[in-house]
Amino acid sequence: MPELPEVETVRAGLAARVVGRTVADVEVLHPRSVRRQPGGATDLAARLRGRTLTAAVRRGKYLWLTYGEDVAAAPDEALLAHLGMSGQLLVQEPDGARASIGEPGMVAAAVGDPGRFLAAPGERPLDLTATLPPTLVRTIPATTAHLRARLTFHDGGQLWFVDQRTFGHLMAVGTVPTDDGAAGGLGSDAPVLPAPVAHIARDLLDPALDRAALVRRTRTRRTEVKRALLDQSLVSGVGNIYADEALWRARLHGARRTDRLSPARLGELFDAAAEVMREALAVGGTSFDALYVDVEGAAGFFARSLAVYGRAGLPCPRCGAPVRREQFMNRGSFSCPRCQRRPAAG
Repeated sequence: MPELPEVETVRAGLAARVVGRTVADVEVLHPRSVRRQPGGATDLAARLRGRTLTAAVRRGKYLWLTYGEDVAAAPDEALLAHLGMSGQLLVQEPDGARASIGEPGMVAAAVGDPGRFLAAPGERPLDLTATLPPTLVRTIPATTAHLRARLTFHDGGQLWFVDQRTFGHLMAVGTVPTDDGAAGGLGSDAPVLPAPVAHIARDLLDPALDRAALVRRTRTRRTEVKRALLDQSLVSGVGNIYADEALWRARLHGARRTDRLSPARLGELFDAAAEVMREALAVGGTSFDALYVDVEGAAGFFARSLAVYGRAGLPCPRCGAPVRREQFMNRGSFSCPRCQRRPAAG
């Protein structure tokens, strides 16, 4: 499943390309894409047809589009998109135009306003067009081979939901108030969340996150620190890739116990996770294949900057020791045996 940088890249692209457009028609081309929708495809289409998309919002790895008639009111419904392992949301314009290789401004348009989401307090916003050389920008041609659903707008443009493995899904759902009454997620000032993701915690790039409270909650979990990083009800947005990279930067093994780490050490880990995700977001996230792309079909390039994830047997960039791969929750976990020593048993 895409992690925070990849989902935020898609969210900001949707904010730039589909917010303000009105849905004329909805086509569901594969029933699995709406398997969790009460009433199925007919219900989804009825809820969306004629409605104007008012915001593209994200909390952690979860993405949704609010819709309604009064943009000033808190939305009572949203189109929730779960991308699964291979889901993509692609924008097609009426004339079929797509960004070309090296087109100036393509990356900035894809990830939206960097000043709000990428800059830490007191830092200058990142210039995305300077961060990613135009020669690295590439476009993956759109294909209808795995098109599962399609929204057509009144102006003739379309939003495609493409999903090769059909693990993702779309669902039009009601919203509920957030526990803290603050904005529901990045991209919206409305204090509501889609009901199915109401349990999802804020993420490390969310300016409303209470970092001190997060450290306290983490220490009370008394679990392995990598498990805590992946717990979306504790802190959202971090998956296997960025957990491994953050642990490497913080020089911690994922098996370390949260209750045995000082608040300062946990703070350093969360800082490392936020840092690595900001860097990934600046280059469009991590793409290992064509299954993750932004709304323009462009791949992310952070895979070139990974220190340990997927690099078993290669030298650690810091000390040169061969990176190790260990089994963790039915997946691989990557770390440096010298920089990140496994804690003693017991």
